[in-house]
Amino acid sequence: MTQKKGFNPPPYPYDRLDELKPLGAHHQGGIVDCSIGTPFDAPPPGVVAALGSSDTERGYPPSIGTPEFREAVAAWMSIRLGCQLDPAQEIAAAVGTKEFVVGLPHWMKLRHPDRDTVLYPAISYPSYEMGAVLAGCRAVPVPVDANWSIRLDAISPEDRARALLLWVNTPGNPAGGLDDLEAAAAWGRSHQVPVFSDECYSEFTWDGPPRTILATGTQGVVAVHSLSKRSNLAGVRVGFYAGDADLVGYLREVRKHAGFMVPGPAQAAAIAALSDQEHVDKQRETYLARLRRLSKVMTTMGVETNLPRGGFYLWVPAPNGDAWAFTRQLVQQIGLLASPGEFYGSSGVEHVRVAAVQPDERIGLLEQRLGTS
Repeated sequence: MTQKKGFNPPPYPYDRLDELKPLGAHHQGGIVDCSIGTPFDAPPPGVVAALGSSDTERGYPPSIGTPEFREAVAAWMSIRLGCQLDPAQEIAAAVGTKEFVVGLPHWMKLRHPDRDTVLYPAISYPSYEMGAVLAGCRAVPVPVDANWSIRLDAISPEDRARALLLWVNTPGNPAGGLDDLEAAAAWGRSHQVPVFSDECYSEFTWDGPPRTILATGTQGVVAVHSLSKRSNLAGVRVGFYAGDADLVGYLREVRKHAGFMVPGPAQAAAIAALSDQEHVDKQRETYLARLRRLSKVMTTMGVETNLPRGGFYLWVPAPNGDAWAFTRQLVQQIGLLASPGEFYGSSGVEHVRVAAVQPDERIGLLEQRLGTS
């Protein structure tokens, strides 16, 4: 009798960069790590103060989020995105959003065991694919166009019929594309496929105002947001999902049973952050300036790079289409650690992602090493 093989997790993408770090050890000042989009700037003082003074440490927080948290989310979405949502029925808390992204296919498969396919952009955050894999689902990448936007017309009838859900991501990570969210919502409604829109970078939309799939209404769609990027709170792990009352209601009940809870102090910090737009506006200016500086660094390295339509990553074409060779070149020559595009799907193998998250003085080291400062 042949024994079935169990699941063997693949190497975590960013762990694969460890072997490259010694190549840049000779640079005075060390490596400038632009491989991961982890914020380096400090959260606003008022947010930090709220984190330490909420007096919510003793009790278990509501899994769906406190009423105050959900009301703060509703107010922010109304003011910033023009959406009117019911905080009692259409909003719930998430522990950051990565756990939500990865867990979603499993929870949706429990509800619809007759469907087994997760659709997601072919160049995208690796957790969309891994969530499908961990749920035992088919992970089907959907091609993107020359502007890095998802091509809904490329979804086959078979994949559409088997789809549990469709992910869209605007602005996109890693390439900074902007999807047609109205078209995505219409596609999902016409084919009875729930559409989940990852909008964690919405505040960093450079081509026009921030956008959300909820602008078309909530039927059949859910927007997913995080304060990790917006407010530099990646270490606090707080986000939310909002939209279709039936989908949100199902997911929050499942998540109650699974014990997903955003700590009370984290929710208090999020309330303070959502009520403060000034720090976000300053962060926008900071990221845009860093993107421009890093783009010039790439130009000096001989590679012309377009600024993204959104997000804080440069999606850099690798010379000769060899992303790993270019990644090695960057760390060896100027001490810049980037991420090979392979991490974001097989369609990304000819690009490298550079995150504009390092402090200005660290980017200055790159300019000094190139003699451009």
